Amino acid sequence: MDLYEKIKELASQKNVSIRQVEENLGFANGTIRQWGRKNPGVNKVKDVAKYFNVSVDYLLGLDEDESTTQTVDLAELANKPKDFDWDSVLSVGGKPIPEEDKEIIRRLFAHKLSD
Repeated sequence: MDLYEKIKELASQKNVSIRQVEENLGFANGTIRQWGRKNPGVNKVKDVAKYFNVSVDYLLGLDEDESTTQTVDLAELANKPKDFDWDSVLSVGGKPIPEEDKEIIRRLFAHKLSD
């Protein structure tokens, strides 16, 4: 299965179209469809992998295990310093969480570590 076919399968599992994936990632219409014929840039492949929470190796057929799921403890995250890079561990639909939403998470979960 090539890169495009894997992305198509992942999109189907997530009940989104290829076009919706492109829109969510800020890609031009037809970008991913072209990947069946030509090689994409590495940054775009990384973006797709992050969007579907799979490894780049899985998308490229180098690894059969698609899961890169890691548990994120919101209480632990909420108690990190404000300059912590949340985008490295948490996103919504493959996009960074807005600052106002991060603040809501901080308020909801801060200091819950002792509970």
